[in-house]
Amino acid sequence: MEKEQNQNIENDTSKKRDDDEVVSNENIEISKNETETISDDKTDNLETKLLELEDKLARTFAEMENQRRRFEKEKDEAFEYGGFSFAKEALNLIDNLERSKQILQNDESLKNSDALKKTIEHLNIINKDLISIFSKNNIKPIESLNKKLDPNFHQAMMEIEDDQKEPGIIIQEIQKGFTIKDRLLRPALVAVSKKSENNDKKYEENKENLENK
Repeated sequence: MEKEQNQNIENDTSKKRDDDEVVSNENIEISKNETETISDDKTDNLETKLLELEDKLARTFAEMENQRRRFEKEKDEAFEYGGFSFAKEALNLIDNLERSKQILQNDESLKNSDALKKTIEHLNIINKDLISIFSKNNIKPIESLNKKLDPNFHQAMMEIEDDQKEPGIIIQEIQKGFTIKDRLLRPALVAVSKKSENNDKKYEENKENLENK
């Protein structure tokens, strides 16, 4: 009897040991899973942070490249068009020469005199030299006379009746215009042709007669 009791006690102890081992193994498995989950979370966080850093770096490099290109463009424009204001002011020399010629030519006391002819010749030489200097620096006069009015280069100041030309043809240059490279330095001030009022009336009358027939 005592032997059987001992046997039962050993069996219970063995069973308890087995149960404890099962519980321990389960705890180890749970702990392992939790560790793997934490590890996966850390990996995901690191990957997210890496992607964010890569995005920030890419944006930073893009901004730096845009700034570099902008600075290069500004530098090139400053080199090519840095004298824009100076060139525009220098055109006053040509304007003053033209005005001086007009004043001298309209002076009754100087008309047909040798002094006037020589003075005009010298003014023309100076004007020609100035145009040549401007041209060497890519400052060129705008062709206007007998051209069709182009708002990009010409500014119409008045209309003059001229039945020999189509309307909108430049027949007088009031002030010469200039370009600097591919930019407008100043527009040419011009007078353009228009049909006379009599011709307009005749055209309207002929049109009405044709419609009435």
